Order: sequence, then structure tokens, then C-alpha cells
Amino acid sequence: MITASVVTFRTPGPELSNCLELLRRSCVSRVWVIDNSRCEYIREIVGRFEGFCYIAGDNRGYGSGHNVALRGASAEDADYHLVLNTDVDFEPESIARLCDYMDSHSDVGMAQPRIVDGNGRMLHSCRMLPTPSDLIVRRFTPAWFMTGRRREYLLEHLDPDTEHNIPYHQGSFMMLRMETVKQCGGFDERFFLYPEDIDLTRRIHRSWRTMYVPQPTVVHTHRAASYHSIRMLWVHIVNICRYFNKWGWLRDDERSRFNAPLRAKVKKSGARE
Repeated sequence: MITASVVTFRTPGPELSNCLELLRRSCVSRVWVIDNSRCEYIREIVGRFEGFCYIAGDNRGYGSGHNVALRGASAEDADYHLVLNTDVDFEPESIARLCDYMDSHSDVGMAQPRIVDGNGRMLHSCRMLPTPSDLIVRRFTPAWFMTGRRREYLLEHLDPDTEHNIPYHQGSFMMLRMETVKQCGGFDERFFLYPEDIDLTRRIHRSWRTMYVPQPTVVHTHRAASYHSIRMLWVHIVNICRYFNKWGWLRDDERSRFNAPLRAKVKKSGARE
């Protein structure tokens, strides 16, 4: 059984309708929509899709909303659960292809496909575990500053047509093995928004492979809300601080250990260019 969930907050109606229609046409058996804005029009849209479950959320955050669905998926003995954003576009059979891959690789606890923008450019959504400087440089400095370090953190040198075991999957389209969720737990609800996907991936990565899979391909129209809203920027900063308070600012031995194989791959790939 395959289940899925989206968390909404004043999500545009056409965007939500498109996402739910794609899920309806896929192999997903149950979809939860956790609406943290409690908008009537969102309830009405979900009501058009038979078997889809609308839940008025308490707006405790993105991860907290998905945890509601993960508990439901566990109660229904789902095999896999897809966490996704509403601003994605994908072929409905993409979900089955990811699950088939995980069926064939029993040591994979999480999988993420190739994710591109609307122009087909790689979004590099699978990354190294970040240091504080990685996030500061990427968010607050011009694109030409420390380009080598930026490219290393985003793993831009890795072959995008090859599978890679990566400890940080961006949360717009994450396929989770439910056995893994039961073992490692769901999202850490201390994070309201942004680093909850880093935290979950690295916890799963301790015991399972967390794979980038080059096919299928998903299109993500990334809003980057913290680049356009002072309030969301503050939310981003606060939650990133919570992440580093949990895992370590300057010293994070697990980060170093998980990143080391990728750093070696990046250097080898860069040397061939």
C-alpha cells in the first residue's frame, strides 16, 4: 500500500487541484491533506477527490503536519509514504517507479528522484549535510562568492544520471519506506519549517541508504518564500539555529563522516573535468 500527504497554507486552488489530480491518477491508495490555514476552499477542493482525507491542522509546522499523515499511514500498514509539496508536477507513474526501485533495494529507506525547475535545470535538491557557513554563504552572499564551495555543497559535480547515497534530501518529493519511519521516527516537530528535511534524512541515513535516483523526473516550481518575506526569513533563521543547536555548529562528527564519501566523489569528478 502506498500513501501520500501534502501540507497546505493558503495554497492556490489550481496548484492544489493539479497536485491532487496527479496523485489520483497514480498508484497511491490514500492521500492526506493537512491544511494549516483551515481554508474552506481547500476543504472543498479535497472533497472533490474520493477517498482523500482533509484535516484542519493546528499550524505547528510542515513536519508536524506530515507526521499526522505518517501516523495514519502507519495505522493503515502502508508500505511506502510520499511526502510532497503541492508545487510539483510529475508523471503519475513516477510514484510506482520509485516504489519498484525500493522494492528491489531493501536497504533503501528513502528515495528522491531527479528534481528540476520549470526550464528543466537541475535543482540539486540532494546535498551534503550543511555547515553553518554553507547556509550563510548560499543565503546571504552574491552568487559569485565562494563558487567552489557552493558547488561542492550542492554536489553539482556528481553525475546526475547515476544513483548516489546522499544524507540530505530536500523535502519537496520524498519517498519513505514506512518500516524506516517506524524505526527512525518521523519529522522532528521542534522545527517549524525548513531544516526538518535535513534532520529526517540524516537520521534515516544512519541505518539505511537514502538514495538519489535519476529517473523519474519531477518538476518543482520552488517559491523560496524566505527570499521574498522578512517574516519567513526570520522563521528560516530561527529554525536553522535550532538545527545546529541539535547537531552541532562547528563540530559535528556525524556530518563529517556522512559527507566524506561525497567529498571524495566530488573531488574525483572535478578532476575529470
